[in-house]
Amino acid sequence: MNKPVLVIMAAGMGSRYGGLKQLDPVGSHGQLIIDYSIYDAKRAGFETVVFVIKPEIEADFKEAIGDRVSKVMDVKYAYQLKEDLPEGYSVPAGRTKPWGTAHAALAARNIVDGPFAVINADDYYGPEAYQEIYNYLSTHQDGDMYEYVMVGYLLKNTVTENGTVARGVCEETADHFLTQVTERTKIEKGEPPRYTEDDGATWTDLSADTIVSMNMWGFTRSFLDEALARFPAFLDKTLAENPEKGEYFLPTVVSQLIDEGKARVKVLRSEDKWYGVTYREDKPTVVAAMAEKTAAGLYPDRLWEV
Repeated sequence: MNKPVLVIMAAGMGSRYGGLKQLDPVGSHGQLIIDYSIYDAKRAGFETVVFVIKPEIEADFKEAIGDRVSKVMDVKYAYQLKEDLPEGYSVPAGRTKPWGTAHAALAARNIVDGPFAVINADDYYGPEAYQEIYNYLSTHQDGDMYEYVMVGYLLKNTVTENGTVARGVCEETADHFLTQVTERTKIEKGEPPRYTEDDGATWTDLSADTIVSMNMWGFTRSFLDEALARFPAFLDKTLAENPEKGEYFLPTVVSQLIDEGKARVKVLRSEDKWYGVTYREDKPTVVAAMAEKTAAGLYPDRLWEV
């Protein structure tokens, strides 16, 4: 069994944030959120990291993070291109973005040949999550069903004061296997939190303790094969209905596999507070949190000095 690798989705330009948020420092010595993620992953046991990026940011990305991390981890790169489509398909006029998180994972399909965890580049997950997901991936293999895993967070720990966020709202069995994950793209903080599907015309409340996906998943290689096989069906529907903005969401593929009885997904829990920079106004909160965690001894002042 191959050792699990970490896939980091870092191709997004952060439109709501107003710039390339993945490369915006949050630590006292220029550390990025990705630095803390990789540090946590390395001490959990991960030895290889695959960065999924756009080719046009490669030089800046390597200078800001890749070259530094390559001194302590095996670093590989995959490139998410909107033109990376099955034979017979082409990019529709007006389409400027790639095709979403499942498409980002597929960018690594020629590199990843065993179990892997996948995360967002701009989210802080906490060290517990990496240890839990590494341990699970190291001890579970596909049998009669695909054996996947996700780390779920309490919704109240994942919202921001500065606008709406996208989260996968999870439903699970009594023994914590995922039954469904529904992508809600506009959730806002409140008592209780709530979401809208019609740009604010109506709102639906959610429990503050709802388990949500922060796109921290663990898969076997089978997931990439399944996502690739299902991509044409997604494209057929999206090109007809929403060609410029439709996205191939990772949780959508997971839900299909669960519904078909082909996969089961163990839901691990983290009560850590999420930190991220969805909006530029989020940055001071993240900077303060990283400083507090460093002062408490969770991280060294300089992460990568060896």
